[in-house]
Amino acid sequence: MQAKTVFIDRNDVLAQWCEQWLKLPYVAVDTEFVRTETFYPIAGLIQIGDGEHAYLIDPLAITDWAPLVDLLAAPGVIKVFHSCSEDLEVFHHLCGVVPQPLFDTQLAAAYLGMDFSMGYSRLVKALLDLDLAKDETRSDWLQRPLSPTQLQYAADDALHLAQIYELMAPRIEAAGLTSWLLSDTADQGSHVGVLQDPEYAYQNIKQAWRLKPAELAILKMLAEWREREARQRDQARNRILRESAMVPIAQRQPDSLQALSRIEDMHPRSVRHDGEMVLELIRQGQSVPEPEWPQRLPEPLPPDANRLLKSLRRVGQQHAAKLNIAPEVMLRKKVLEAIVRTGYPAGPYSLPNELNGWRRELMGAELLDVVNAG
Repeated sequence: MQAKTVFIDRNDVLAQWCEQWLKLPYVAVDTEFVRTETFYPIAGLIQIGDGEHAYLIDPLAITDWAPLVDLLAAPGVIKVFHSCSEDLEVFHHLCGVVPQPLFDTQLAAAYLGMDFSMGYSRLVKALLDLDLAKDETRSDWLQRPLSPTQLQYAADDALHLAQIYELMAPRIEAAGLTSWLLSDTADQGSHVGVLQDPEYAYQNIKQAWRLKPAELAILKMLAEWREREARQRDQARNRILRESAMVPIAQRQPDSLQALSRIEDMHPRSVRHDGEMVLELIRQGQSVPEPEWPQRLPEPLPPDANRLLKSLRRVGQQHAAKLNIAPEVMLRKKVLEAIVRTGYPAGPYSLPNELNGWRRELMGAELLDVVNAG
């Protein structure tokens, strides 16, 4: 039987369908969006799958999102996504909700020992033995009308996602991993929409650890300004000022537009539009008194720490092998490094906040034993 596709572009029709979806145990959800030059994602299409039909919601036509918000927040309806981080940002910006509870099929694949960070096409091929068309992944989802191939591509995504969930959910449940998976996705959802304080944006700039405190004072000015401007203008951060140019600017401290334009990776557009402002920020950073300079940022762990990191990673790998889970899920690199940083080089070591939930309960004592044994 050919699955039906329903296109929804009226508030009352969306409300009627949301009422029906609230009665279901799950809905498969996907989004198509554009975020090439904006700070916030622009929703082009929302897809819902119920296992039988695909529903395509037009966010350019809908104005009342309250019924969908109720669905996405309903604790009794599991929302199924694949690699959900960007989709969650779409919903948070579009209608102020972060969907919960979440079942992420990419994470579920890793929990089932299939692969880590498995792409959607590969997962569909592995579980449904279908080859997905790839020609619409980069198309313009803000154009209207959407083409028949766009609509088919979007509908297929919602249908297959529901089919994958119906295969995966019982396997995850049988392995006793459902609570772990839902805990991980809840943790991921809790960070969506939490915008960083612009004052600390400099700490996330790559290579910032190379700078001296006086140079960091300049970088701090630049990064805070860039963060605020990106949000206010709704422009991508790198469109305002490329990250790769920021550390060189703080080091060389150009004092003219000509000198600024010679900085590697400094886009001419940024010089034209904001060059004078960048020069002013450099001057402000130079005038920060020494007691107010930021502290140097932690350097990357030295090669000597690799032995400890490998010992810790082995603990995760052993647990992963017992449970047939992809080892990368057990202990992420940032968690391993956080453990080592608590006491490197001489110890004693402690468990950082980054190791939490079921991982802390399962492996915390063992990891401490390993790292403190040296």
